[in-house]
Amino acid sequence: QVQLVESGGGSVQAGGSLRLSCTASESASGSLCMAWFRQVPGKEREGVASIEDDGTPHYTESVKGRFTISQDNAKNTLYLQMNSLKPEDTAMYYCAATTYLVRSDAEYLLAGSSYRYWGQGTQVTVSS
Repeated sequence: QVQLVESGGGSVQAGGSLRLSCTASESASGSLCMAWFRQVPGKEREGVASIEDDGTPHYTESVKGRFTISQDNAKNTLYLQMNSLKPEDTAMYYCAATTYLVRSDAEYLLAGSSYRYWGQGTQVTVSS
């Protein structure tokens, strides 16, 4: 069982930056495919960014050029650097992980159904 704990959320003004962190409970992070999702109440969960175990990132179109996903396997930690934040980025952000992949394309890796393990979420609020 892999447990994921997110941190780093908060409130910022538009144009600001935040860095989210997600720490995995065991040293399996090197063989995990991990991702960030976000959800606004009343809307469907959205895949934001994912990273394969070889470091290949995938991003949803709306965050390309502004967000960067990375991981530190030595620290069992996943990061999401969020720059040039917009009010529409306001959401609860969740870390997700899986040890088993059927495919490695962006559509699959940014789908919530592809992941087995989930964190509790961290809130990001961007004011205009």
